[in-house]
Amino acid sequence: MSEIKKYENIEEELPELPEILLNTIQSDVLEIRRIDKKCEKYIASCEKFPELVDASFVVYSKYIDKNNHKYEKFIFLSEKGAEICDVSGSTIELYGLLLCNNLSFTQEYENLNKK
Repeated sequence: MSEIKKYENIEEELPELPEILLNTIQSDVLEIRRIDKKCEKYIASCEKFPELVDASFVVYSKYIDKNNHKYEKFIFLSEKGAEICDVSGSTIELYGLLLCNNLSFTQEYENLNKK
């Protein structure tokens, strides 16, 4: 799957996204989601990690199950994709904190996932 790009408009939507994150997201190794800033869990997390106030997206591995969540690192990004901070899964949970994002899948990725 690494030759097929996942998102059609990610570079336009997140122009400051570091290349390594862009490549791992596009190759479907890592996942990206928008943060629900109205969520109580997010508001409480901002009290514990003040830098999250500026975060709009989070990058994480969709392959890590809930039992191993504490070993994961979450990379929080600004509205334009600049890296703000990373937080350990042992100190924060993403469940209930995420929204769908405004990124469009490429036709090749959609075709591959229909099979």
